[in-house]
Amino acid sequence: LCTSSYLDMGDTSHWFCQLVRSSWLQVPQWHSWHLVFQPCSRSCRLQLSKGRKSLTVEMLFGVRQGDSDIFVVSQPTEAKKGGSSTFRGPYAVAEAKFFRHIARRLPCESLHLKCLQLFTCILRGTGFSSSAWKTVVMHGLTTVPLSRWHRSAFPQRLWDIMAYLDHCLQLTPLEYFVLGNERLPAEISLPPAMRGVEPPNLFEHLAGDPAAHREAMQ
Repeated sequence: LCTSSYLDMGDTSHWFCQLVRSSWLQVPQWHSWHLVFQPCSRSCRLQLSKGRKSLTVEMLFGVRQGDSDIFVVSQPTEAKKGGSSTFRGPYAVAEAKFFRHIARRLPCESLHLKCLQLFTCILRGTGFSSSAWKTVVMHGLTTVPLSRWHRSAFPQRLWDIMAYLDHCLQLTPLEYFVLGNERLPAEISLPPAMRGVEPPNLFEHLAGDPAAHREAMQ
């Protein structure tokens, strides 16, 4: 599944699809659900449909870094041609562990997720990615005491999240949550080299583009 020292995404995706196809007929629901594979440059998408019901699952392949919660995956071919780094580290597993850690300690375990869902839905198409909203909410969870995340405080927490976003836009730094964050719970395992690095800025593109920054502020 490797080309030279890199994980070959095409071969890996093909191998995975073959395994699913061979196993699909053993699943009791196979006769009532339609399974389709959707090729992608760095992942494998599975679409399940039954009448008007439809579910899409994206599988992202990667290599775990030691015993940490960081997985490294190959970038799309077009990114390689541009001379960028061949590998990048997705932090989805570490972020999911953070949300589970927080949920066990909140008065209302799902309130933070409702905040995230609300902003993601209402502000879809405004130029802010779901990753940016998730990052803002995660930072909010480490700055606002967890005892204040109860149902009656829902409007105030929405305001706090917007205020934090406004603060980030004013100064144009929105730091990645996992990298270089000293407030990460101890249960989230990072490679030692990642704990002391300076976190990248998700709003770096706005700092050099006044027009895009004005639009974001609006």
